[in-house]
Amino acid sequence: MIDSKSLLSDLKRELSALEEDLTVLAENSGAPWGAELREEYDRAKDRDRTGLSWIDWRNGEVAQAAVAWIIATVFIRFCEDNRLLSGAKRDGRVLPQPWIAAPGDGLERAVENESAFYTATPTMTGRDWLQVAFDALAELPAGRTLVDPKHSPVWNAPISASAADRLLAFFRRVDAEGELIHDFSDADLGTRFLGDLYQDLSDYAKKTFALLQTPDFVEEFILDQTLTPAIQEFGLTGLKLIDPACGSGHFLLGAFDRLVDAWDAAAPGADRGERVQRALDSIHGVDLNPFAIAIARFRLTVAALRAARIGSLVNAPAFKFHLAIGDSLLGGSASSVHLDLGDGEYVPYNTEDLTEYSGILENGQYHVVVANPPYITVKDGKLSERYRAMYSTCHGKYALSVPFMELLFRLAKPARTGAGGGYVGQITANSFMKREFGKKLIHNFLSGTYTSVTPDYVDLTHIIDTSGAYIPGHGTPTVILVGRPQKPQLDTVRAVLGVRGEPGQPAVPADGKVWRDIVDHLDAPGYDGPYVSVIDATRDAYSTYPWSMSGGGASELKTRIEAAASTTLHSHLPMPIGFASFPGNDEPFFLDRAWFNRNTDSSLYGKPLVIGEYVRDWNVTGGVVALAPRNPDSTVAKLVADSAWARHLWRFRATLASTKGFGSETMADTNSAWWAWYRWVGERYATPLSITFAFVATHNHFVLDRGGKVFKQSAPVIKLPEGASEDDHYDLLGVLNSSTACFWLKQVSHNKGDSTDSRGARVTGDPAFDTYEFTSTKLKEFPLPARNSRELTRQIDDAARERQTVEPATLIEQQADASSLAEGRIRWEQLGGELVWLQEELDWHTYESYGLVDASLAPEATSRLAIEPAARPFEIALARDLSGGRVVTSWFDRHHRTPVTAVSSDWPSWYRDLVERRLTAISRSRDLRLLEQPDYKRRWAGLGWDELLAAAVRDAMLDNLESLELWTDSAERPLVRSVAQIADELRHDERLRELMTIHTGSRDYDLVVELGKLMQDEAVPAFAPLRYKPAGIEKFRAWEQTWELQRAQDRGEQVDVPVPPKYKPADFLKQSYWSARGKLDVPKERFIAFPGSTYAEDGTAVYGWAGWNHSERGQAIARFATQVAPSVSDADQDQLVPLLGALIELQPWLDQWHNDMDSRGIKPSTAIQQTTNTLLARLNTGRDEVLSWRPSAPKRGRNRA
Repeated sequence: MIDSKSLLSDLKRELSALEEDLTVLAENSGAPWGAELREEYDRAKDRDRTGLSWIDWRNGEVAQAAVAWIIATVFIRFCEDNRLLSGAKRDGRVLPQPWIAAPGDGLERAVENESAFYTATPTMTGRDWLQVAFDALAELPAGRTLVDPKHSPVWNAPISASAADRLLAFFRRVDAEGELIHDFSDADLGTRFLGDLYQDLSDYAKKTFALLQTPDFVEEFILDQTLTPAIQEFGLTGLKLIDPACGSGHFLLGAFDRLVDAWDAAAPGADRGERVQRALDSIHGVDLNPFAIAIARFRLTVAALRAARIGSLVNAPAFKFHLAIGDSLLGGSASSVHLDLGDGEYVPYNTEDLTEYSGILENGQYHVVVANPPYITVKDGKLSERYRAMYSTCHGKYALSVPFMELLFRLAKPARTGAGGGYVGQITANSFMKREFGKKLIHNFLSGTYTSVTPDYVDLTHIIDTSGAYIPGHGTPTVILVGRPQKPQLDTVRAVLGVRGEPGQPAVPADGKVWRDIVDHLDAPGYDGPYVSVIDATRDAYSTYPWSMSGGGASELKTRIEAAASTTLHSHLPMPIGFASFPGNDEPFFLDRAWFNRNTDSSLYGKPLVIGEYVRDWNVTGGVVALAPRNPDSTVAKLVADSAWARHLWRFRATLASTKGFGSETMADTNSAWWAWYRWVGERYATPLSITFAFVATHNHFVLDRGGKVFKQSAPVIKLPEGASEDDHYDLLGVLNSSTACFWLKQVSHNKGDSTDSRGARVTGDPAFDTYEFTSTKLKEFPLPARNSRELTRQIDDAARERQTVEPATLIEQQADASSLAEGRIRWEQLGGELVWLQEELDWHTYESYGLVDASLAPEATSRLAIEPAARPFEIALARDLSGGRVVTSWFDRHHRTPVTAVSSDWPSWYRDLVERRLTAISRSRDLRLLEQPDYKRRWAGLGWDELLAAAVRDAMLDNLESLELWTDSAERPLVRSVAQIADELRHDERLRELMTIHTGSRDYDLVVELGKLMQDEAVPAFAPLRYKPAGIEKFRAWEQTWELQRAQDRGEQVDVPVPPKYKPADFLKQSYWSARGKLDVPKERFIAFPGSTYAEDGTAVYGWAGWNHSERGQAIARFATQVAPSVSDADQDQLVPLLGALIELQPWLDQWHNDMDSRGIKPSTAIQQTTNTLLARLNTGRDEVLSWRPSAPKRGRNRA
């Protein structure tokens, strides 16, 4: 019996081992596969099929080859356990089986067979034995395409003998009773487990190809809307169906079963095998992922055996399949033979066979086209531009759902006289409906008007919002679209609108409340249920961008708000809403306050950074300080080569120069200053006042900024005319921060979702936690009321600004003691309560300004109160519904609040009465019930005082630890320190002790231990092998090669400088190293670590200061290494070798920046190199040996510091 979950978990470990093995082979240019990969990469690079670095591209090929070995071995094991290869012959003789294992005595016989093989051919290995099994499968008419000798990596990417032995041993593992742990026996020949392997075996493939199985119930629903009517309309003979993103074949298998049943009914007298082949002849599929097609072919083969009632592959005919490996998007606009991409032939990879299936992607030939296409954006820039050139609907930063939308309708048969077009059905991401990149797709392709491309028209018949349905594996909000390539036949479109998401995790997803509401009422226009509304909408409603899929009265309320408005936002603005700037590559520019404290010569260009996620609750938070080399007039600052900021950015020159803009031109292409931010809109910095907002958030957050900051694109800005006052800004700020604005914006903005559960399904029980993308295009159309709430807005802004002045970080910076902090907390919490109350009044005054309530519910208050968020009317109503079992919500749990069901008796009578009347109004008004719910009301989910205090105290102590005096000796020479030495220096520092008492919550602490804890998470090792895992070391060496080529450029040499690969968390030995460095390895740590190296006298961990320049760092390490060397024995060189390695890696920087005489008449680069040479001689080793050193496996237990 197959245990899919256990098999997947175990095989992931085997995959990792195979990838390591094949990586070695791939880097061996003397091996055929290694040389072949290099040639293939160069060819793809030259023809713009890829823009990836060699390492990233190679890793993909290695991952694919490793998966191919595992999948092929799984095929053999499935065949062995189910006797599908019994009786297989070669040269007239029955082949000895099994090869790997089988139930009963199969394991013993497999081992005997393998031993006999080695006896007959002593030079062979386990790899050859596996290939004997693969060959047996490939020699059969029904098995050849499963391990295709022309394309499968199992033939040309040979794993090592040891890797093959490990793979064999894995599949032969037995439990305590001697039974095979992984038994593939299945009387029904079920292959669903292969779909699970397809989706989750390879993390690389899952990310790259957006692997996602279509659940059976979704596949069946879409086939009901497409294949079923197609059979009725076109008949079975000659019927053709394709899934151009078929993955492991879910749609194809479902369609096959239906077609077999249909042929059984239509031609009962025909030979059963012939009926099966007729069904197979209708089935077509293409996928870019080679192992996806391998699995699809295997699953269809097994399904064909079952349908034909054939018990073995040996006796099976040569079933004809139409399943191709290749990029259907590149082939979708191409000729059937050469796949012309405009400048020559399609360049297939060796694993692809698309060109062998002539015409499979020819336009206009399919009666049914179905798909669950990938929704990701294309990371490979070259490939993205290919798609953009071939699909006219690709616009902006498009997702793959866009070109696939166009492709699906191209492939379908167009309408002919007397016959309609083919049927197209898909489940896809709904992001195109409201995100900017979908505008062209909607207006030019899905609107029902002439498209000017193929096909001429698209007739959407069904638009079904499935974003609220519980669909395993689908964490992205989705929509099901059904249509035909023909002129629209009706003026209406059947639309299923979302009202509420799935309230929990259904035991059976097909029986989820939202899904059942969709299926049961699809054919019932006018239905208005608890989860969906079904309407026949006018086609015009879906011919313009954006689409709205909200039911339950939301559309009507949106219309009322718009009708009550006097103007729209853009009519008040002198320039479009938009980003003020963005770097292109964030990491090198986004630093922190501590970095500028260490590099004071760069402080002129250090500006507080506004990022969207920092714009919350009327304030800008966050501690990032950006490096923005701009002059006050917004021109680019001159590059000062010997400044700390210029030297910092030089490391990333190749990456920064390759930054691409919207037109795909790089900084280098346009001869732009590579050290500048990629885009800087000077007019948005010309005046100090701006309204900025969070581009992506669960709720609307707008803040009035008074200048001096820089903005990332996730915090766009609204600029009023020059000379506009704060009051003018308040007139807009208040309404934009209201719950009414939140409601309206969510109707027109893209819902990015919230989170996924253990099944990968989107969790939508609380739509209040869904994040939205609030774009400038949508915001500019916001309807403004005639009346504003200027005075309320001013009070809120004042309270929010005052609250910042009593935050822990501000008070600690002012050297506040414990008493002052306690007083600050009282005021901070009071202001927090006042902000909640003021926001509530603003919301109700805004309702009144749109005519949604009368003035009695929004009176002018004569005094200001402070209330808890849980005491707001909507939370009281929600708590009552929760108590009564009428709702399921995590609102209170996620905000750590206790539900309140009664109006507070502590409030003044006038306010108690007002809240009671508001509660009554909410219960009676559908509009207010919509507005007064968590989806649109401010969350007040910021950090609490204790969290803010802990962070502020920690930062203050770390700042103290960066004091220059700690890191120099009496002669001002840089000095590596142990934790014990640092503790001795600071033991009598009263400020540090006060902060440490707050930090630990006690005056009884071990200063050495606590300082060690602080420093270890803020330090990164000096030597690469102590920072990175093997994959990270390889990337670091690639970065070193890039730096060497940049130095050659600086010397005037004409060289090509490759963009080095980016890092991943898994490339670092510790999470804290990744946190400090990130994907571009930007040094932002405070301290330098030297794991394994200590001073003999105390043994505690030693650190250096990250604020040293290269010369100072080199001097400090050389001095420390010289001190350590005498105590290092020949048997214990691991203390000294990493220090030598750090000096060797540092030497190119010393030669670059410190090759001149310093004030002491010493050339640092030469002096440090001499020390390195002396130490190398002492250890009797060379530079290459040092650089190849790797740390031994960590020991269990913890050091004292």
